[in-house]
Amino acid sequence: MGKIRPFREWVVKVAQQCNLACDHCYVYELQDTSWRHKPAVIAEGSAERLAERIAEHARAHALPQLRVVLHGGEPLLAGKRRIEHVVSVLRSALQGVSDGDISLQCNGTLLDPEWLDLFRRYGVSVGVSLDGDRTANDRHRRSRSGRSSYTAVLKGLELLRRPENRAPYSGLLCTVDIRNDPVAVYEELLAHEPPMIDFLLPHSTWEHPPPGHGTAPTPYADWLLAVFERWYTAPVRETGIRRFENIMERSLRGRFAPTPVEPVEPVVTDFIVVESDLSVELPDSLKAAYDGAAATGMNLLDHDFDTVARDPSVVTARGAGAAPLAAECLDCPVVRLCGGGLRAHRYSARNGFDNPSVFCADLRRLTTHIQDRVLADVVKLSGSAS
Repeated sequence: MGKIRPFREWVVKVAQQCNLACDHCYVYELQDTSWRHKPAVIAEGSAERLAERIAEHARAHALPQLRVVLHGGEPLLAGKRRIEHVVSVLRSALQGVSDGDISLQCNGTLLDPEWLDLFRRYGVSVGVSLDGDRTANDRHRRSRSGRSSYTAVLKGLELLRRPENRAPYSGLLCTVDIRNDPVAVYEELLAHEPPMIDFLLPHSTWEHPPPGHGTAPTPYADWLLAVFERWYTAPVRETGIRRFENIMERSLRGRFAPTPVEPVEPVVTDFIVVESDLSVELPDSLKAAYDGAAATGMNLLDHDFDTVARDPSVVTARGAGAAPLAAECLDCPVVRLCGGGLRAHRYSARNGFDNPSVFCADLRRLTTHIQDRVLADVVKLSGSAS
């Protein structure tokens, strides 16, 4: 039996429902319907079982650090008492075993001073989803009645920006809509003083391509590169942008490594999802592909995480199988920069996941531009230093 590659991150669905009806949400609005059959919130006994299983895995693999992300739906709908119980049992189980980074990703509309007090007490970091200014955000992030969520999100962000709450504030998550002005979106996000920004491509497949696909050669790369130039050329670094920083780090590692660098593995390899009923699922972005695409058939009542990690479907989804990427991806000169993109974005009914990403052209242009830009600046600086 081969060596197990342990999980290092868990996404826990503490609440299945949401108080918004975002039309680009992969949980409710795309292909999967499994959320309908799961408990609305995670039970206290389930939280205890989860904590035991994570600690067991961390102990078995001597993990010095791990990360748990509380997610949904909207995780704050689980309520303060339930969230406090989840966090407290996780902290207790991991004490003396591993340094647990616990975070929560929410839409920001339900944040209040009591929530922030709870997060400070337990060392929980908080990320908020925001797509830009009122017009940009309200293209997608509205309530079920169609009402704007923007004002409520801003109130939550105002709380996070207070000095006493800066430590829990981890950053903003923005889903790209190419109809929105990229620099205006970035400036709006920057106004909320995030430590980090994550720009996400809308979850799409070859069966359901992203908006604007085919209208221009690389519309999503063009959008992101406008943000990159604004961010990269600023006199001071105003915030982190994870996507850009990852590409820059890989570009420099590939250029200056003492030995040739092997192609990086596909994106998203080290996390697993636990649903509110303790069923274990593959990365939830796969729910954009087809109904049941993320299911493994395993649960934490009957299976430990080593068993999950050995399962062939999990091994393949993590990119550890014999052919983790399509042949044309493996032959691509920029695969070490993009990793082939998200597995979900490669899906087609004809070939399954044995395709390049539906964003392939965008990823090639984005990564190549950033690589060339950064390496040219390094060469320039090296020349001036000598």
